[in-house]
Amino acid sequence: MNCTAGIPHDPDHPQLSEDQLRALEEEYDPEARFRTVTRPVAILTGVILFLLSCYHFYTAGFGIPRATTHRGLHMGVSLFVIFLSFSALAKNRHKTDGFAILGVPVTDWILAIGGAVSAFYVPWIYDQLQFRVGNPLPIDIAMGTVLLVVLMEAVRRSMGWPLPVIAALFICYAYFGKSMPGILVHPGADWRTIINHLYLTSQGIYGTALGVIATYVFHFVLFGVMAQKIGLGQLFIDLATALAGRFAGGPAKVSVISSAMLGTISGSSIANTVTTGALTIPAMIKIGFKRHFAAAVEAASSTGGQITPPVMGAVAFLMVEYLGIPLRTILIAAIVPAFMHFFGVLVQVHLEAKRLGIRGLRQEELPKAWKVLREGWLSVFPLVLLVWMLMSGRTPFLSAFWAITACIVVYLIQRIMAAGILEGIRETGAGIYDGFVSGARQSLAVTAAAALVGVVIGIVTLTGVGFKIAFMVTSVAANWAAGLHGLLAGLPFELFSIQTLTLLFTLLMTAVVCVLMGCGVPTTANYIIMVAVAAPVLGMMNVEPLVAHFFVFYFGVLADVTPPVALAAYAGAGIAGANGFKAGNTAFRLSMGKAMVPFVFVFSPSLLLVTQSFTLPDFLLAFTGAVLGIVALSAAITNWLLGPLLLVERMLLPIAALMMIAPEMISTAIGAAILGLVVLRQYFAERTGPGQASAA
Repeated sequence: MNCTAGIPHDPDHPQLSEDQLRALEEEYDPEARFRTVTRPVAILTGVILFLLSCYHFYTAGFGIPRATTHRGLHMGVSLFVIFLSFSALAKNRHKTDGFAILGVPVTDWILAIGGAVSAFYVPWIYDQLQFRVGNPLPIDIAMGTVLLVVLMEAVRRSMGWPLPVIAALFICYAYFGKSMPGILVHPGADWRTIINHLYLTSQGIYGTALGVIATYVFHFVLFGVMAQKIGLGQLFIDLATALAGRFAGGPAKVSVISSAMLGTISGSSIANTVTTGALTIPAMIKIGFKRHFAAAVEAASSTGGQITPPVMGAVAFLMVEYLGIPLRTILIAAIVPAFMHFFGVLVQVHLEAKRLGIRGLRQEELPKAWKVLREGWLSVFPLVLLVWMLMSGRTPFLSAFWAITACIVVYLIQRIMAAGILEGIRETGAGIYDGFVSGARQSLAVTAAAALVGVVIGIVTLTGVGFKIAFMVTSVAANWAAGLHGLLAGLPFELFSIQTLTLLFTLLMTAVVCVLMGCGVPTTANYIIMVAVAAPVLGMMNVEPLVAHFFVFYFGVLADVTPPVALAAYAGAGIAGANGFKAGNTAFRLSMGKAMVPFVFVFSPSLLLVTQSFTLPDFLLAFTGAVLGIVALSAAITNWLLGPLLLVERMLLPIAALMMIAPEMISTAIGAAILGLVVLRQYFAERTGPGQASAA
């Protein structure tokens, strides 16, 4: 099935080839920068990755071994392949320097074997661990040191410097605790204690983060790859084109809706940007959108995929482990905030299209929705099965097992219908091998990152630094709140209580730290670190745990479109031929809904639907205020509502938006009144005609 003929083609701005798109993804996504290897090494790594996927596929359906064995096996195999697949320097990934075996430097073979052996060591001595924890042998310290060094190098190669530097700083904090200033001082820990805690216990490298990747995330990455192979991603693009393409700024709305749909099976911002942007960005440019705006729309929409149920990147499964609540509860909680993000992007796209007078696609440029569904309905079945099983309470890995199985069956049917029985079976076998290898390869970097994040979590539990940071942040927030409350004391009514202001400043500082961390650290790793460091801050402010976890997660995701390290925006700019920094700024502006909504659900947890304090009146107030606030802020940013805004209106609307997203009745009413006055003024000005409107 291919209905992409509905996307207009522009000969002046031709679509990029698959090789060009792959090169673009490698440029902005370190996880995709695989080295060029010789055929023997390609076969070796391919077979290992295929067997790793087969192992996970089997264990998902028939039972997972004990945690340490499962995690150690997954990490050991991943580390071995990482050093064969990623070169020490990205610029050298297409050549080999120095002495090599089969085209891979000897040092990389040593690191690969060292990583695998040190990872397998703990499962091997598992029965003796109860006697070794707290009293490690010299061999334990040596193996732990090797694994720590190899992990840092593996993450540096596959994801860059930021996370290894953060891990090193935390280790230094643990070691030099006596020299730390003020409240950060602690007794310190020697190297033996650090390795014992990080390597031999479940509080460090073999902890929850690695467990979630090995137990849940791998299966859903594999499902996403297989779902793409049966054409589900293309179906989403075609269906979005059929449904939204006819409206003002059609291709931009197609980008938003298709990215929302694609986000249900993929959690990678950059991969989503390249996949859908290859079609939608040239189409947006053709009908009149500026290049940087087209890139920004795709980046902002694709970034929303990480907050879209049921996959949500890897974070949904981490929340299951950290919070001890069912996955379906988390998926239900994510529905309204995800809607708010895409609604915010859609509103700005619509207003921009109206301001510029940009048309939608013509009827002859659109595919038929019924035809798209008739030809591709079978591709939707695995996703429907997955959602049904998750919502009915099945375990995530069992749900993924049956969803992957459904993908294989659908793929077999498609190949047989296209090529006949014998050729169809042959193509299915080749497709399954390719999909299993690709799925395992996509999990390599996130596996190493999760293991290294375990080091950060281990240091936090060893030193208790999380609660010290929480105390410092809340103290600063309380002082700022007291100062602002004093300035507002002259008002005839109390607009915000001092408790509300304290929480607001705490949230602002937490959000800034999350975004800064996310600029160099992948979303999953950023979330895990911020849960350990920032979640206690919100806990001290009596924020419900589920709400606190969602808050730090959302602002970590926002980093993908926050300059100067807005990688998704830069990937979109590469397709559009636009300035990357300008595209990043615009993508951040388009993501304002995502930035506003976390504040709403902290002040009114009912927006997440499943919190302990849920009430229908609170939900309706928060939902209405958030929707109107997004509209008001979008109008102010775009300088258009029903028509162009007066300067005073453009200044008042952001104030109205901020008042409406604070879910208190008085502030919401004031904000809604301001927005209503602007709408009325524009409505009557439009009815009186352009000349009178200008005079007004």
